[in-house]
Amino acid sequence: MDIKELDQKYVMHTYARNDIVIDHGKGSVVYDTDGKSYIDFTSGIGVCSIGYGNEKQIAAVSEQVSKLAHISNLFYTAPCAQVAEKLIQRTDMGAVFFGNSGAEANEGMVKLARKYSHDKYGEGRSTILTLLNSFHGRTITTLKATGQDHFHDFFMPFTPGFSYAPANDYDALIAQVKDDTCAIMLELIQGEGGVMPMDKEYVQKVATYCKEHDLLLLIDEVQTGIGRTGKLFAYMNYDIQPDVVSFAKGIAGGLPMGGFICNKDLTDVLGPGDHGSTFGGNPIACASANVVLDVLTDEVIEDVAKKGDYIRKTIASWNSSMITSVRGMGMMIGLGLNGAVNKDLCKALRERGLLILTAGQNTLRLLPPLTTTMEEIDKGLEIMEGLFAE
Repeated sequence: MDIKELDQKYVMHTYARNDIVIDHGKGSVVYDTDGKSYIDFTSGIGVCSIGYGNEKQIAAVSEQVSKLAHISNLFYTAPCAQVAEKLIQRTDMGAVFFGNSGAEANEGMVKLARKYSHDKYGEGRSTILTLLNSFHGRTITTLKATGQDHFHDFFMPFTPGFSYAPANDYDALIAQVKDDTCAIMLELIQGEGGVMPMDKEYVQKVATYCKEHDLLLLIDEVQTGIGRTGKLFAYMNYDIQPDVVSFAKGIAGGLPMGGFICNKDLTDVLGPGDHGSTFGGNPIACASANVVLDVLTDEVIEDVAKKGDYIRKTIASWNSSMITSVRGMGMMIGLGLNGAVNKDLCKALRERGLLILTAGQNTLRLLPPLTTTMEEIDKGLEIMEGLFAE
């Protein structure tokens, strides 16, 4: 029985998989079990931030797994403390909590915001405002935080305590603030919602309002964080200082890891027993994350911004009738489509040797590894241009 047959027989059918088996990769190129190569503009949905086969990452993970794979958070470990130091030094925030995924990171932010409000104001101040078209995860709580109705099918009852407003509409958002509101949670670029960036003025006004009314500003950077937008975190492009920021995807370069960072005033809101994660801060994942943060220097991340500009400008110059817009920030790029079916285009590009993603119903999404070379970018763009010119 081949790999696809094994998967279909024994794995739950929760994913609409592409009809190829990926075997290995190097740089920003992956290879299937038949030996065919693909330029990868997906990076595992933004996870493989430093590409495939990075020698420093291989060495660090190999060394760590030979020393200590896991010991639990009942003990200190060096890789965990080292990653925390790097994140705090580069954000000038207060402290970090490590988990395993983006949904877990966002759920942790929710818990912190509600605990902060409960400690200061007592019970009854626990509602969190999010945006329509947002996506915050697939747990029961983060599904409810997600502002897309179709994600709310089938799994009722959901965790209460969320309200929604249209994106980039400040007055509509503030109209949702009630006496029971404790926080506002935003994606600065709505990734699963179609790669939709927030307006800078809107975000700054929301940040100011939160500070003036003691509402915590929670920024979901699961997809936008760790260099993806041309800054270490997307909020740095908006000249704001959030209270809590979540991260996941690109932090460990392919290993499961997530978490959230809080400002200095919130470091002791969650005490022993208030929150935890068995695998959070795992030494192997943290060893990989240390390499990722070392590779993604400020200079490398500045190049991410330049490469992203190059990709967007190149695509915009094609004058294709199928592309209605090119949007995004850094190397998080969305192509709005005019009538074309995005899944069909993904299949056609895959057959030509390029892997890309969809977002929503009418958007193609590009999330190349942040270390993708200009040669790899040009090869991928050449494949895309060939399809869109047809």
